[in-house]
Amino acid sequence: METDEFWNIIETARSHTGEGRVFDEALVDVLADRCKQDIMEYQECFDELHGAIGRWDVWAAAYLIGGGCSDDSFMDFRAGLIALGRQWYERAAAAPDRLAEHPMVITAAPNGDYVLFYETVNYASAYAFKQITGDEEDFCEAWDQHCAARPGSERDSVDMGEDFDFDDPEEMHRRLPRLAALYLRPAKA
Repeated sequence: METDEFWNIIETARSHTGEGRVFDEALVDVLADRCKQDIMEYQECFDELHGAIGRWDVWAAAYLIGGGCSDDSFMDFRAGLIALGRQWYERAAAAPDRLAEHPMVITAAPNGDYVLFYETVNYASAYAFKQITGDEEDFCEAWDQHCAARPGSERDSVDMGEDFDFDDPEEMHRRLPRLAALYLRPAKA
């Protein structure tokens, strides 16, 4: 699946959200309207985009926004960035501190609300596959077969960049100044 087609699926799902309909449900329905092969290709593209933002600087942004961030929560945060759509994903991928411009992040900062973490988006392909086949286990088998049939489908490790101490306020203010200004007390001068 081409990246543009992947983002079209995300945008279609986003356009089908509203009163009483959340993004992940719309995404599952959009995927379930496609063939099984499309769902596999969507998952492959999702995994590539998800993995590409598996970096320390993005994790630090998640740590600030979430008031802490475990391994599992970081997976959910990256899924949430994808759910925001291409424009916000690319902004965050290029410079995670730009998330300080996102309306949900700004609104959540004073209250410490847990925003941008979207666990169920990680499993949209499996849920869509289950809608088609009636059996969630079918997705695991189909995914294994899909990966085995793709030469070079093994993922290289992503360079996470430079590790740093998320609990050091001065370091966070230096690396993510706008997010730190929203979520941390001012750095000591």
